[in-house]
Amino acid sequence: MSTEQLSTDDSDHALIQGCLRGSTQSFRVLYRRHQARVRSTLMSLCDPEVLDDLVQDVFVRVWKGLPKMEGRAKFTTWLYRITWNVAADYRRSAAQKRMRWQSLTHQLPSQSTAPNWQQLHYQDLIKRGMTQLSFEHRSVIVLHDLQDLPQQEIAEMFEIPVGTVKSRLHHARAALRKFLQHEGISL
Repeated sequence: MSTEQLSTDDSDHALIQGCLRGSTQSFRVLYRRHQARVRSTLMSLCDPEVLDDLVQDVFVRVWKGLPKMEGRAKFTTWLYRITWNVAADYRRSAAQKRMRWQSLTHQLPSQSTAPNWQQLHYQDLIKRGMTQLSFEHRSVIVLHDLQDLPQQEIAEMFEIPVGTVKSRLHHARAALRKFLQHEGISL
């Protein structure tokens, strides 16, 4: 099959094989097929102002890692694992920068002001609630509830039992529900 004949109907496996043979067209199709979900996942886990850089980082890691990709995992599971790793790396780096900044300025973190209920949008409220969750809980709820990944695939991605995924989902939803109720949203 020539690279001109590649379409979005080609399987990820066929595209990966093309990439391994050096086909940039195969990688372009793979990128177009998956970049929106990668972007959406990162948007839920990281700051929007660095989103483009993080998406690029994910796909650079994909390109470099394709020769080492094990055939046991589905490509999407492997891709989400890379996405999660990029998000985790970013969050660690951002936390270190915040700590350095705070030590340089000797200031305590500023307290957020009470929300203006008339201007507060539901989506902003959800986003605030999500930031209250631990990274592990937020990751599971984003991948399962927003990205529609099955619990088994999430378990494989994080190398944890399915029961742990279920537990994290339960606790994340409960914490989000509690946060929303505290903010005056009745469910």
